[in-house]
Amino acid sequence: MDGATVAGDLLTLGYGALPEAASRGPACADFRALCARLAAELTALGAVERREEGALGLGAGHGPDAEEEFLRQLAGLLRALHCPDRALGGGNCATALREPGGGLRLLRFLCSELQAARLLHLRLPLDASPAQSIGEGTKEGNGMVQELMLTLQALGLPRPVRGTLASQLVREFHGKVSELLPSLPPESMQPLLSSPLDASQWEALESLSQSLTEQYCCRRCLLLKRLDLTTSAFHWGDRAEGQGEAMKAVLFPIRGLLTPESDVSVAHVLAARADLSRLVPATSVAARQGTSCAINKVLMGDVPDRGGRPDALEAAMPAWQSRREDGGRGKAGPQRWGRRKKKKK
Repeated sequence: MDGATVAGDLLTLGYGALPEAASRGPACADFRALCARLAAELTALGAVERREEGALGLGAGHGPDAEEEFLRQLAGLLRALHCPDRALGGGNCATALREPGGGLRLLRFLCSELQAARLLHLRLPLDASPAQSIGEGTKEGNGMVQELMLTLQALGLPRPVRGTLASQLVREFHGKVSELLPSLPPESMQPLLSSPLDASQWEALESLSQSLTEQYCCRRCLLLKRLDLTTSAFHWGDRAEGQGEAMKAVLFPIRGLLTPESDVSVAHVLAARADLSRLVPATSVAARQGTSCAINKVLMGDVPDRGGRPDALEAAMPAWQSRREDGGRGKAGPQRWGRRKKKKK
């Protein structure tokens, strides 16, 4: 099991970085605490049926019997979640967790279960009519449901009840937005695209968007390749030999989130407001609030002098030499210039 994959899942779920001692499995208190947090959220989301209060909860513990109690509770949790891993869910999970990669396999399973539980919890129940509601079970339908849920949270609207039609939900959105618009500054919501487009213009805009997306993907692939080469160079040093795994644990989760594909579409053109075209200096106070960080204050120390300064070295002027008194004659006689004439026979 790749630790970078598990670390990326934990970062996506908002649980921070992967503990360095995760390879020790249940013997590590941080590992037990992380598993307990994942199990607690699974229980809160309804992924685990709580027959008795605390019966299926995991406790990290710090006493001498904490590991054995954790393994006992973990066996019941894996049975309740119907863990497909035979080694972990087969009843003797203690042996499987003590094997190399066993702890990462457990974390990977708990993360995948938690991701599914969150999606099911955010699932918006709509009417099954395809003409008036959003389709469920498809990739596009799930994406629309997620967008609707985010819109509900942004507008402060309650979660709709089962059977709510999509058309009714849109009307509620429109009414709430109309209620909030007067409280905004004047001309703050003017659209950037102020003129309507016909069918041919929309086709041209879609073609332009596709072309820009391909160029963006190409450029980003180049930048990501440069990033990979740069970060790999850090592993060549002698000091990096002992810190190689720690460097990978920090780098791989962040690198996994960087993809060359762009999520900008034509819909963003319609959603763009006029203030998007306003140019803000990169050094302004407002811009620096989002770009300033602790690394800006780090000063580089002394580095080896590699030279290369053209003003540090001056070319030597050639020494002046007077014309030779013998007129250029040497031991071989006078110096002759030009083509030699052939002797007549």
